[in-house]
Amino acid sequence: MKVFVVNCGSSSIKYQLFDMSDESVLAKGLLERVGGDAVLHHNGLPGRLGRDVDAPDHAAGLRLILDILVDPEVGVIGDTDEIDGVGHRVVHGGEQATDSAMIDDGLIDIIKQNSELAPLHNPPNLAGIQAALEAMPNVPEVAVFDTAFLATMPPKAHRYAVPEQWYARHHVRKYGFHGTSHRYVTLRAAQLLGKRPRDVCLITAHLGNGCSMTAVASGKAVDHSMGMTPLEGLMMGTRCGDLDPAVFPYMLSRGMSADQVEQALNKLSGLLGVSGMSNDMRDLERAANAGDGRAKLARDMFVYRVVKYIGSYYTILPKVDAVVLTGGIGENSRTIRQAICEGLRPLGAVLDPARNDEIGDGKAGAITAESSELSLWVVPTNEELMIARDTQRLVAGL
Repeated sequence: MKVFVVNCGSSSIKYQLFDMSDESVLAKGLLERVGGDAVLHHNGLPGRLGRDVDAPDHAAGLRLILDILVDPEVGVIGDTDEIDGVGHRVVHGGEQATDSAMIDDGLIDIIKQNSELAPLHNPPNLAGIQAALEAMPNVPEVAVFDTAFLATMPPKAHRYAVPEQWYARHHVRKYGFHGTSHRYVTLRAAQLLGKRPRDVCLITAHLGNGCSMTAVASGKAVDHSMGMTPLEGLMMGTRCGDLDPAVFPYMLSRGMSADQVEQALNKLSGLLGVSGMSNDMRDLERAANAGDGRAKLARDMFVYRVVKYIGSYYTILPKVDAVVLTGGIGENSRTIRQAICEGLRPLGAVLDPARNDEIGDGKAGAITAESSELSLWVVPTNEELMIARDTQRLVAGL
């Protein structure tokens, strides 16, 4: 079975084509600046290309990508009829969509309804779905929701202490995001630990430009750091993370508009806001090592908050089989991993420096010593493969 995975942003389309017989990637790419000066970056087995293209909207962009997949020079399939299923990343399923599902009119309505909760993401996700339905009307399509894995959080974890009407009428609650990544590393970690998914208890930390953490008990999410929006929780590349809500009206009283405050908290805060120089941890580590005080503070704040969340989740789980680090920082920053491990000494974490140095470049493994009471693992994430697997499962069940 060949599965085409699509992830549409407001002005972009990311894609991968999988051969599910061995889960290999036949082709992948990115179409940028849809609706403007569009550029396509395509990487297929026969070759690569990068060129300016005409993509006035997502429908035109997707047709262009499909043409590339069957191109005699750089394509990887003879005809789009070889595609057996299309899997779409959809950010928000709200309380209605709690698992991946075949796309039909009812599911499209659910995606539309939850656009008010994810106005920057659900509409372009839906545009990709509609474009694919138009281009491949006879191919079954699947929606895989970022929020689905986190739908098992109990009310004591997902409810906010706000008036009941806010929840009942306006759906104000914690939903969480990055769920597909957390689900993938949960399943992979269980496999690496030699356990069944339903028997594993983990703390999974997706650390990249966006950061989130999930407490997993018996294979199911029971708490998560992001909230009604991705702004809550850990300190991130440009997002502030946890913040006293009174800061918002305070800054309004200081002359900022609501849009300016929201923009600052989402785009100008986090590592970028504290350091004043970059939202890339690699830049901050170099600057901190060279004596830049603000870069060092940003790095220290980041580690401190990760450690604090791990500590809080440790107390609510019946046991912790492992802390799992993933995402760009979690998978590749040896120094941040070392700092996190050192911060977890009170819980019995003991770093194995040799193991930590060996892990990177897509490798998975433990970075703590055999004697460590708390085990820390690095497990590279693969959200696209998770989407492809769900698509295969649902299409095969038709």
